[in-house]
Amino acid sequence: MEARRDVFQAIADPTRRQIIDMLVDKPLNVNALADNFSMSRQAVSLHVKILEECELIVIRKQGRERICEAKFEKLSEVATWVEQYSKYWEERFDALEKYLEKIQQKK
Repeated sequence: MEARRDVFQAIADPTRRQIIDMLVDKPLNVNALADNFSMSRQAVSLHVKILEECELIVIRKQGRERICEAKFEKLSEVATWVEQYSKYWEERFDALEKYLEKIQQKK
């Protein structure tokens, strides 16, 4: 049994991140997406499928076309995960700033 893909898998790949960026402004069909890559349409379709499985896009059929549309609510999982580390880094940067100020005062 294959494990369900998650949003982190989706954004781990640069091609999928680029597809996400392209869909922020407007829905596009798979061919329009594929035109932006130097890989086969089939390879782009696989990336699109993964994004759909991870619930970052929805695909609706319009005639013979498959239109990809952004559905980025799942990205909040990433934001929440990153946010937990922001306090850690803020504390580290504050300590570094204090240290640098201390060194400059000694000069």
